[in-house]
Amino acid sequence: MGEGETGAAGGYADRFWRSADGLRLHARDYPAASGPALTPVICLHGLTRNARDFEDLAPRLAAAGRRVLAVDVRGRGDSAWDPQPMNYQAAVYAADVIALAGALAISRALFIGASMGGMITMALAAMKGDLVAGAVLNDIGPEVGAAGLARIRGYVGQPVEVADWAGAAAYVKKYNEGPLPHYGAADWDAMARRVFREDPTGRPALDYDPAIAVPIKAAGTGPAPAVWPLWAGLAANRPVLVIRGETSDLLTARTLARMRKTAPMTLVAQVPGVGHAPMLDEPAALEALTAFLASRP
Repeated sequence: MGEGETGAAGGYADRFWRSADGLRLHARDYPAASGPALTPVICLHGLTRNARDFEDLAPRLAAAGRRVLAVDVRGRGDSAWDPQPMNYQAAVYAADVIALAGALAISRALFIGASMGGMITMALAAMKGDLVAGAVLNDIGPEVGAAGLARIRGYVGQPVEVADWAGAAAYVKKYNEGPLPHYGAADWDAMARRVFREDPTGRPALDYDPAIAVPIKAAGTGPAPAVWPLWAGLAANRPVLVIRGETSDLLTARTLARMRKTAPMTLVAQVPGVGHAPMLDEPAALEALTAFLASRP
């Protein structure tokens, strides 16, 4: 891949590649179990998250015969931070994924895009449509709910200081207990260890560049631009599954209804009692996702 790879625990290899503008980027590569060759899956996380969000789902999909790549988008996880914060945009992220696919000689893949990852997937379909064989959009659509956007603007990029992992768990609980009311102490601890990493002093620190908030702030306080043409391009000629949390404030019921009207072949699964965004381990989400992938070669 030019940047090589290293072995890792957890059933994956670390893959590194260079973006067009020279950033060193990272993905986890989970090899498929033996069996007939199937289209690989590329997983794209949400705004403040990273590849670790898929550390439970990816091995499950790999065991079912899919090679899975869980990407750390630039500015997150083990990918480099961008010295030009205005590059933290969906089209740039999509170009990075295209570079990854080229480095690994992947000509077609199925995409699982959570929140921002779904926006990246829609951009990918517009930029390199032959790469996208199908898509799962997790709680995202071409229009972002005003309440959800305001909530995100309230915390993204804000300085956070916690003394220990208990403090990190309290932080993720504060911002997620509404969408995930069924979570307990062990769940919050597990989420904290995905969202935070230890800094050089051994204290937990958020695992993303605070400057990812710069483009959001630059856009002002109005509604996010709707991207209905990107949705139409994604759903026009390929299979798409949309997963929505029943109480989501980001993918509203109104937007989902319009998505279904404009693309009647779209498959939809709603996760009861969950907001933005389902973690894809909920029975309704996992059942829909598993069936969708099982129907794809």
